[in-house]
Amino acid sequence: MTTPVLSQIDLICADVSKTIAFYRVLGLKFPKSAIWTTKTGSHHVRIEMGSMEMALDSIPLAKAYNESFRGLPGGGNIVIGFSVATRRAVDATYAKLVRAGHKGLQPPFDAFWGSRYAIVADPDGNHVGLMSPVDAKKRSAGPSL
Repeated sequence: MTTPVLSQIDLICADVSKTIAFYRVLGLKFPKSAIWTTKTGSHHVRIEMGSMEMALDSIPLAKAYNESFRGLPGGGNIVIGFSVATRRAVDATYAKLVRAGHKGLQPPFDAFWGSRYAIVADPDGNHVGLMSPVDAKKRSAGPSL
């Protein structure tokens, strides 16, 4: 038996257009030609991100392909992590998203593992982590759990 490979993050969105706008502020590229829209609104978009892909689906679409879908749980049980190039980029990206009206959940800080790290909520409450590369000089003892 082969080991499954994680290949896609698929977010169900209350409003696909608002979620696209959030991730565009973050810097992701969603070509208009890739967004499936009907007279009732935007329902699906998929972009490739290296060896992964990210998809955004509307609630009506999720109900059409998943009969067990019962609505949005409100996010917060997963962190969708994005790498940024520098420690300063964590601060700048966090500030840009908060200025655009998105809720900051964890302001940027120097994490014990050596990265600069922050978390912002997307429009559906999903936690979006922003992390710089690790700097071994910035490592510290982990929390006492």
